[in-house]
Amino acid sequence: MIQDLCIIMLTAGITSLLFKLFKQPVVLGYIVAGMLVGPHLLGEAWVSNKENVETWGEIGVLFLLFSLGLEFSFKKLLKVGSTAVIGAGVIVVGMMCVGMLTAYLLGWDSMNALFLGGMLCMSSTTIVFKAIEEAGLRSHRFAGVCFGILIVEDLFAVVLMVLLTSIAVKNEFEGKELLWQVGKLVMYIALWFVLGILMIPTFLKKFKKHLNDETLTIVSIGLCLGMVLLAVQSGFSSALGAFVIGSVLAETVDAERIEHLVQPVKNIFGSIFFVSVGMMIDPALLLQYWLPITIITLVVIFGQILFGSFGPLLSGQPLRVSLQTGFSLVQIGEFAFIIANLGQSLHVTDSSLYPTVVAVSVITTFLTPYIMRLAYPTLAFLESHMSENTKKMLDSYTEKRQTGSSKTKDKSWLDAPWRLIKFLLLKLAMAPGINQLLRVFNDNLYARERLAESQRGLEREVENSLISLEMNIAEVEVPSNSAFAGKALKDLNIRNVTGANIVRIIRGGININIPGGNHRLYPGDRIILAGSDTDVAAFQKMLETSLTSNDEVDSMSTNIVLDNFTITAESPLCGKSILKSGIREKGGCIVMGLVRPSEDFYTNPDPNLVIQEDDIIIVAGEEQKMHDFFS
Repeated sequence: MIQDLCIIMLTAGITSLLFKLFKQPVVLGYIVAGMLVGPHLLGEAWVSNKENVETWGEIGVLFLLFSLGLEFSFKKLLKVGSTAVIGAGVIVVGMMCVGMLTAYLLGWDSMNALFLGGMLCMSSTTIVFKAIEEAGLRSHRFAGVCFGILIVEDLFAVVLMVLLTSIAVKNEFEGKELLWQVGKLVMYIALWFVLGILMIPTFLKKFKKHLNDETLTIVSIGLCLGMVLLAVQSGFSSALGAFVIGSVLAETVDAERIEHLVQPVKNIFGSIFFVSVGMMIDPALLLQYWLPITIITLVVIFGQILFGSFGPLLSGQPLRVSLQTGFSLVQIGEFAFIIANLGQSLHVTDSSLYPTVVAVSVITTFLTPYIMRLAYPTLAFLESHMSENTKKMLDSYTEKRQTGSSKTKDKSWLDAPWRLIKFLLLKLAMAPGINQLLRVFNDNLYARERLAESQRGLEREVENSLISLEMNIAEVEVPSNSAFAGKALKDLNIRNVTGANIVRIIRGGININIPGGNHRLYPGDRIILAGSDTDVAAFQKMLETSLTSNDEVDSMSTNIVLDNFTITAESPLCGKSILKSGIREKGGCIVMGLVRPSEDFYTNPDPNLVIQEDDIIIVAGEEQKMHDFFS
C-alpha cells in the first residue's frame, strides 16, 4: 500500500509540476499521471493494488464535494439573481437534450444517453475560476455571471447524482418515483440544514478558544465523515452528505478558515481521484472511439457557447457580457468524472463511455483559455454584421430587464422560498420554547454576513450606485514584494496610467477614504478600486508587473545583519552626532555600539554623541543598504 501511494504521489507531483511549467491545469497532469501508472499505456501497471486506489479516490470525491459545499451558500443562491438561475437553466436543459440526442445519433442506448446528457450539462468550476484568474478578468462583470451560473449548476449536479442513482438502480423512468426522490432529497437537505445551523455554529462559538488549526481540522473532517455516514444510511449518496455539511459550515464565520485548513487534505485525496480516473483510460480505446470523442467535443464547445450566451442574454445581460460568459463555460470537468464513475460503479454504462468523456474533458479544458479569447472577435463580428434595428431591440430588451429587476428586487420570486421558510419559522415561534431556537437560528445564519458587512470596502449603497453607472468595484491587496509598497499615490500616477480610481485604502481596520496624492501604500493595504473592466484590468496588470519574484530578491539585501565600519576623516559622518548623521533615516540601520581608538566602548551610545575620526561604528540593519550608505 505504501509503495502504491509513493508511486502515485511522486508521479502526480512530477506531472503536475510539468503542467504548471507549461501553464496548464494540474488536473490534466494528474490524469496523465494515472495513465502512466495504469495498466494500459506502458503495458504493465505500476500500482499493484487497484482497490486501494479506488478507495482513496472515493475519499477524494468526498473532499471535493465537501470543499464545494464550503464555497456554496444557500443564501448566496437566492442572491445571485435571475441571471444565474435562467442562465444555468438554459444551459442544463439545452446541453442535456443535445447530449442525449447526440448519444442516440451515435447509436447508444437510453441509459448511456441519460448519463452523457448529465455529464455535458455542467462546466468545470475549478477550470473556469482558474482560467478567469490567470487571464486577469476576475473583476470583470461577466465573471460574476459565470460564478453565479456555476453555483446553480453545482447544486443541480448534486441533485442529478441522486436522481441518476435512483434511475440506474431500477433501470427505468418512473415519474412518481422521481417526484418522491426529489421530495425526499429536499426534505433531507432542509432538515439537516436547519439542524446544522442551530447546532454547529453554536458549538464552534462555545469552543472557539480551544479550536486551534489542528483541532478545527479534525472536527471539520469528523463532521464531514459523520454526515456522509448519515446520508448513506438514509439511502442517499455519500457525496450528498459531504456537500450538505460543507454548505452548513459555509454559513459559519469560520468557513474561510475551515476551507483553508481542509485544502491540503482535499488536494491530496483529490489528486488520487484524478489519478484513478487516468488509470482507467486506455489509449487504444481513445483511438478506437476517435469519432465519438471528436463529435462530443464539438457538441460541448458549440453547445456551451450557444446556450451559455443565450441564457444570460435572455435574463437581460448585455451581448458583450453574455458572449464572454458563453465562451468561458466551454468545458466539462470534475462532475463529469464523478457521474461517469457513478455509471461505471453501478454497471449501467458502457466501458467506452468513461474514457470517451475523460478525453473530451481533457481536450475542452486544454482549449478553454484559447476559446475565451475569441469572445471579443466574435462580438466585433456580430456587431459589424448586425442591423441597427437588431441592436436597438437588444439594447431595449436589456434595459427593460435590468430596470424591471431593480424595481422588483425586494419582491423577487427568487426570495419566495426564503420568505416561506421565515413565515413558517415565525409561526413556529408562537410555540413555547421555539422562540429561543428561532433567535439562535437567525443569529447563526446571518453571523457571517454581519462579519462581512463590517469588513466591506465600501458601503453597499455607494457600491450599488457605482455599479449602476457601469463601474466595477474591485478589491486588491498590496503584496509584500510589490514595488508599490512605500510609494506615494502621486508618484504611481495610477489614474492617468490605468484609468482606475482608488476610492478607499483599508489599513489595519482604518479606512482612508478618497486618499490624496501624498498617501503612501504599504504591504497588506486593501485597495478599493472603481472603474470599467478595462481600467481595473489595467491596474491589476500594473500591480503584477510591480512584483518581484523570490528569485530576483537578493537575500543579502533583506536579511538583518550586524556589521562595523571605520570612520575616516573624509567621511561625511565625521564631526556629526549620531542623531544628525542620518544613519537611521538614510542607512536604514541603528547604531548598536561605538569603539573609540582610546579603547572606549559605548553600548547603545547616546544619540548626541559626536562621531570622530577612526571611530568604529557597530550597526544593525539590511546589509545592502548599510554598505550603500557607508561606502
